[in-house]
Amino acid sequence: MDREDKGGWAYMMADRYRGTIYVGVTADLAARIAQHREGKGSDFCAKYHLKRLVWAERFASIEETIAFEKRLKRWRREWKFDLIEKANPDWDDLFDQLAGT
Repeated sequence: MDREDKGGWAYMMADRYRGTIYVGVTADLAARIAQHREGKGSDFCAKYHLKRLVWAERFASIEETIAFEKRLKRWRREWKFDLIEKANPDWDDLFDQLAGT
């Protein structure tokens, strides 16, 4: 592979506590979340007004990230809730922490 792999992020967006969830993957988390917030990130997020970043995890390679995202998408809803609540029990929007504000 010629390009330098800088890893990636698997993440979940939500509209509210234990609400609708979107699972995504990106190399640039801050830029991707900004797209979602502007309604340009994905049709699903725009349709359901998912603007809250509730969980994110960094992986060493983009291939590893994509593989995890595919597994995560097959998880039961309750398992996704458990993963979110281990790191973010109140389902706070983590974007401001990510942006350093």
